[in-house]
Amino acid sequence: MTARGIMGTMTTLHPLPIGAERVTTADEIAVRAPYDGAELGRVPAAGPSEVDAAVAAARRAMREPLPAYRRAEILDVAATRLQQRHEEIARSIAGEAAKPLRSARLEAARAVGTFRFAAVEARTLAGDVIAMDGNDAGADKLGFTLRVPIGVVGAISPFNFPLNLVAHKVAPAIAAGCPVVLKPASQTPLTALLLAQILLDECELPPGWLNVVTGGGGTVGSALVDHDGVAMITFTGSPEVGWAIKARAPKKKVGLELGNNAPVIVEPDADLELAATKIVTGGFGYSGQTCISVQRVYAHELVRDELTDLVVSKVGRLVVGDPLDDDTDVSALIDVAERDRVTGWVDEAVAGGAKVAIGGSVAGGVLAPTVLTGVLPEMQVCRGEVFGPVVGIAAYSTLDEAIGLSNDSCYGLQAAIFTRDLGAALTAARSLEFGGVTINEMPTFRTDQMPYGGIKDSGNTREGPHYAVREMTEERMVVIQL
Repeated sequence: MTARGIMGTMTTLHPLPIGAERVTTADEIAVRAPYDGAELGRVPAAGPSEVDAAVAAARRAMREPLPAYRRAEILDVAATRLQQRHEEIARSIAGEAAKPLRSARLEAARAVGTFRFAAVEARTLAGDVIAMDGNDAGADKLGFTLRVPIGVVGAISPFNFPLNLVAHKVAPAIAAGCPVVLKPASQTPLTALLLAQILLDECELPPGWLNVVTGGGGTVGSALVDHDGVAMITFTGSPEVGWAIKARAPKKKVGLELGNNAPVIVEPDADLELAATKIVTGGFGYSGQTCISVQRVYAHELVRDELTDLVVSKVGRLVVGDPLDDDTDVSALIDVAERDRVTGWVDEAVAGGAKVAIGGSVAGGVLAPTVLTGVLPEMQVCRGEVFGPVVGIAAYSTLDEAIGLSNDSCYGLQAAIFTRDLGAALTAARSLEFGGVTINEMPTFRTDQMPYGGIKDSGNTREGPHYAVREMTEERMVVIQL
């Protein structure tokens, strides 16, 4: 059975959960498979009135707070339900996001863990005891802090992880005691709606605790950002949109997880087979459409050619095709406009002197996995975020030079170094200006409990349930006179 089959008939309309209602609108949005254009279903084209209703429902839900144990129970049940429906969910992801089925299954499995980690946070979220008698004025006082919900959370999620990046917003918010108004990406709303259905209908999450509004960023997204009833916006997407949201909502808490152009440094003593395997996995998984996809490879001049040959050989064995085929490694980008943009960047690099070692062509609507050599810092494939199946390789002569090239970016999410030298590894860990540094591992590595986020244009927050829950709560000081 294909994802196109399990999503229902071509005319299935998926209503929006807003409070206790299932809402439709006069206008609808057709959701199509990026790979072949097949219609997977339709969702309502919401607008400001639906956002108003969703925020009102969320605020009503806050009047009847869920105790921590109930929040934890709901999250635990959600993890179980997601595990039970793993294949159905994976096929939903593969269909609407063109994510190869093996990767979609991995995302579905990761979301189970995200909910489990959030359940732990719901059970253990606590403040601190303050040593009031550290000052003579507090000698006869007891002081402690409480963690209280920040309020309604407006969550805006991207297309590339239509389940797990939604989970990284919704699960911590529930753990923190915050109702959510979710706006999933317009290209991939069906998996988010499936998750909402599971939470509301199968996990006893009360109405209003998760409301979904589908539509464009300029309508639904803007209405959510501007709404006075929303206390916090959590956004994952492009830096241009993210920082514009931050400027637009100066009185709200705004958490941003944005773009990157992840560099990888390969030292002359590195395990080149390991490095090449990780570079290919990290650069071409989900067609490079992840914020921490390998993009820039800086290989020491002594090993550049050997590493390039290994990478090209491995890329040549990748299978390109239908995301619903179990053997597929690389499939279509999210839409034709993105494919053409990435192809244009490749053409620009070649015009500037880079060489295509493999790939660079479009067949069957899919851009082939592409490796460029001789890339230069001023090229878009180095300066921008490719977000496609393109990896550029350049040589360097000293570690300081490689670190300088890596840091020469407006982005700072994650970076990597491959080396057997502990001193070099620690030098890179201290000197690379990124939110995360991996050693002998691709920068695309992430586990869902770790602190994940960037600096510079890459964002201003840390995700992972333990960290996100604290972003979604406020610290309240309590002083008791003894």
